[in-house]
Amino acid sequence: MSQNTDKQIHRASSVWTALEIVGDKPTLLLLESYWLGIRRFSDFCTQTGLLKTVVSDRLKKLIAVGCLQKKTYSTKPLRYEYRGTEKLLGMYPLALSMLYWEYQWGQRPEKINLQLTHKNCRNISTPIPKCLACRAPLHSRDVDWVIERVEIQDGVKPYSRRRKSNLVLKQRQIALFDEIADVIGDRWSALIIRCLFTRLNSFQAIQQDTQMATNVLSERLRLLLAKQIIAKTKQLSSRHMRYKLTQKGQDIYPVMLALMEWGSRWPTDHLDPTISLVHRPCGCRLKMRIACSACDQELLPKEVTFTLDGTSLSDTESAG
Repeated sequence: MSQNTDKQIHRASSVWTALEIVGDKPTLLLLESYWLGIRRFSDFCTQTGLLKTVVSDRLKKLIAVGCLQKKTYSTKPLRYEYRGTEKLLGMYPLALSMLYWEYQWGQRPEKINLQLTHKNCRNISTPIPKCLACRAPLHSRDVDWVIERVEIQDGVKPYSRRRKSNLVLKQRQIALFDEIADVIGDRWSALIIRCLFTRLNSFQAIQQDTQMATNVLSERLRLLLAKQIIAKTKQLSSRHMRYKLTQKGQDIYPVMLALMEWGSRWPTDHLDPTISLVHRPCGCRLKMRIACSACDQELLPKEVTFTLDGTSLSDTESAG
């Protein structure tokens, strides 16, 4: 593509479309609670440990973007609950991808155990990200990224600026996505990871691609290094430091792909994303599905139940 001096060009707009909604830790905690069967305001507050004002603000935003609807469940007194739309249900692969990562990297002795059961085969299931075409498990090393580009029209800000919140949580009842939410719940950190997946691995390349302020980029790199998501590397032919994803970071790939696919399905009005990812083992354009580890069928919201430490909590059949 030829250089255009009148317009800025940014990559992976579909990822950013998704991050505009879910690239916020309080929002991710609310979505986690929703998948656990929470529907009412007071229960959201208790489950997430967030302040009531924060819960109210994020629920309003999820309604405004078409992910939630407010429904009356009692008239005397007047009471409401929140129900997911088709747009929110489209995030189910994202939720399963995050759970898949937590199974691998977020397990601690004190962490509650969530167990999925696939109704179709009646077996306990682990969600496995796979290629839809060949059904092989997905690994980022097997994917050729043809870089996504989108032209931003004059006068439209490509990336909205949101400060990193110093979130103080009260004690939470159940924490499933606490580790991955710290990464995906900060949009700048998620964009750095996306850059590394597209082989942009120097400070300058990441800064040019994301248009991130240099002090913000430095801070996020330090955080990702501390979490062992990325590592530093230095090439013999260069004096400049490079960054690479560790295995822990590489395993975030299904989460990023879920963000990309969801953002492509629900684009904002001013973005026209184009994506071309090729799964090298089969040569097909990549589309992810989350499969049951027992029967290899796709895990769908209405076909999965779950228990927490052996106690049935919810059936996601009511997720809508």
